[in-house]
Amino acid sequence: MIRLDNLTKRFTTREGTATAADHINMEVAAGEICILLGPSGCGKTTTLKMVNRIIPPSSGRVFLDGKDTTDYDTIALRRQIGYVIQQIGLFPNMTVGENIGVVPRLLGWDRQRIRRRTASLLEMVALDPAIFLDRYPKELSGGQQQRIGVARALAADPPVLLMDEPFGAIDPINRQVIQDEFLKMQEKLGKTILFVSHDIDEAVKMGDKIAIFREGRLQQFDTPNQVLAHPANDFVADFVGGDRTLKRLRLITVRQAMRPADRALLSAREMNRPGVSIGADDDLRLAVSRMLTHGLDALAVVVDDGACCGIITHQAIREALRTDDGPAAREARP
Repeated sequence: MIRLDNLTKRFTTREGTATAADHINMEVAAGEICILLGPSGCGKTTTLKMVNRIIPPSSGRVFLDGKDTTDYDTIALRRQIGYVIQQIGLFPNMTVGENIGVVPRLLGWDRQRIRRRTASLLEMVALDPAIFLDRYPKELSGGQQQRIGVARALAADPPVLLMDEPFGAIDPINRQVIQDEFLKMQEKLGKTILFVSHDIDEAVKMGDKIAIFREGRLQQFDTPNQVLAHPANDFVADFVGGDRTLKRLRLITVRQAMRPADRALLSAREMNRPGVSIGADDDLRLAVSRMLTHGLDALAVVVDDGACCGIITHQAIREALRTDDGPAAREARP
């Protein structure tokens, strides 16, 4: 859906020519979230802004669904690409409904259609239209404003969404809530998303792919699991952190690692003890935490009705990490 072909940006400065993005090549499939990750000044935001031509490339090309973006009128291109920034940029003199409806109004939608779309988007970002539709930005919290910014970007139903550290200014608790809401929304919408972040934990949680930049160059482009298990070089290994095996536990579900129920390992009493079972769709990080907390070698795995469908053990977790990504996972010691 999005393909970057030798995308390059050079700026002229007093010190000479500076290369902000150097021959970036990557392809993001339709419906994927790709996180652009790296330290400040590494080129990730410049790369993002070249996609919708806020920054014109020095060379190279961007393709959307196989079409070169230089074949689009700039205004038409930007209307089919939603754009969300950390500063949000809501118009203070407009209500929430009016802010969300900016692009649909430019596209000539009628008032009733805009209002229906606005109400639907507010519900999608977990804000009650009856409460928030006619409020002004100053009456909202930072987290609520950020949700409105996401809703506005989605108003005209663009196939592509660009997000530049959209949750960076939100406190950690609300940030997790908004991340979770956004992922639920993405399950329904299936947008193709480029998402700038500097937070490896956010990237692992939200990304189908991760692109790690350093000094304008793409260091590694792969799934979160592969980046954590097999860093391309020392820079990537240092950037993702020494606890990358623990981060990988978030990416594997209990269902993927569980074994058939073994009553020799789990007594009938343990099978029903509150707090020492685990859901099949929970991740292995929670399983390890629960095992360590209760001093157990195994946990019952339960489904929605509470019935036991298997067990998870330390050995099963080690094997899941090893099978999932090869020898590098053997450093895991749950």
